[in-house]
Amino acid sequence: MELILRIADVIIPVFLIVAVGYGYARRKAPDMAVFNRIALDVLAPVLVYSALASKDFRITDHLPLLIGGTALILGGGLLAWPVAKLFGAQPRTLVPVVMFNNCGNMGLPLALLAFGPAHFGAAVALFSVSNLFHFSIGARITSASARTRDLLTSPLMIGTALGFFSALTELRPPDVMLAGFKLLGDALLPMMLFALGVRLTALNRSGLALGLLGALARPVIGLAIAIPLAWTLGLEGAARGQLLLFAALPPAVMQFMLADRYHQEPDKVGAMIMLGNALAVVFVPLALALAMSL
Repeated sequence: MELILRIADVIIPVFLIVAVGYGYARRKAPDMAVFNRIALDVLAPVLVYSALASKDFRITDHLPLLIGGTALILGGGLLAWPVAKLFGAQPRTLVPVVMFNNCGNMGLPLALLAFGPAHFGAAVALFSVSNLFHFSIGARITSASARTRDLLTSPLMIGTALGFFSALTELRPPDVMLAGFKLLGDALLPMMLFALGVRLTALNRSGLALGLLGALARPVIGLAIAIPLAWTLGLEGAARGQLLLFAALPPAVMQFMLADRYHQEPDKVGAMIMLGNALAVVFVPLALALAMSL
């Protein structure tokens, strides 16, 4: 019961911010184009860099998890493609939703609650790998018009590269600058959720049906891959728990913003994310229970 209450403490604020965005959009119908571009081009790169450049992050401590996270992301995409074909969904809509999870604004606080500060670096490592793939392969899957050169030179990819450079070399800006970067990056999380609430005003019944498919496919496929993968990699204790938690997280809020930018059924992606976050109250405790019993 205590774990469920802790999970609720993370999920309830998520729905509250989405509800504010939804309510505001119902009254004002705002244009979110500039809003979303600032989030992707300014706030997201700063958030990623500040996490990777932190003195508490050492990349060499988490290599098995980095390998596991990579296999989980790519394997999820391979399995999601035939699922999309089977249910008549557009692969460009469903596949990225299954590949990329909400490891930032939900995964990081959940990992901190479940495993404590001593193991928080593992969650940051998985978050970094996910972002690296999300804004390279994931964006190309979302839209064929997402040019590789533009993606590799995008602010988020540059921020990720600089963050990994700081993590490997321990060369980083002064603490006062990192504190400012973190403060700015933290603004991204509520902005993403507010934008999701705005977009959900366009949701219809067909979107809800596909939303349920994505909401279930994300954690089910993730756990189906992660359980044997954790055994294969020899992960134990907190490391195994981190991988299973990563596998069970709902779809990434960031994918909604990419779908919106490239006009790839953003209303349906929004439904997947909303329903997926609701189902997190089932799949996250299940993942943690598996981590303790395997």
